[in-house]
Amino acid sequence: MPLFALLVEFVIRPEAMAGFLPLMLENAALSLRDEPGCRQFDVLTAPDDPNRIVLYEIYDDQQAFDAHLASDHFKRFAAATGDMIASRSLRRLVLIGPDDNAAARNRA
Repeated sequence: MPLFALLVEFVIRPEAMAGFLPLMLENAALSLRDEPGCRQFDVLTAPDDPNRIVLYEIYDDQQAFDAHLASDHFKRFAAATGDMIASRSLRRLVLIGPDDNAAARNRA
């Protein structure tokens, strides 16, 4: 079964970035630590667009992502940051490589 991946982009209100970033990093760390189905959770930004935060997340499957959304730490993060976010987009993806195991998972 293919791994389930997400590309999430947030535009954060400039005055809220100092409060948002620690909460985002905590959410990512707790996801990796506490969710067995969360394989990767990267938090990125670009120097020329400091109010845009990009997440790259990989889960075992849709059910693992659903468990992430149901977790207490995600619910706390969502409640605390809702007013900090100017816009958000989410794109669901399937990991196809380049590692050798990705191709085999996709055939399963």
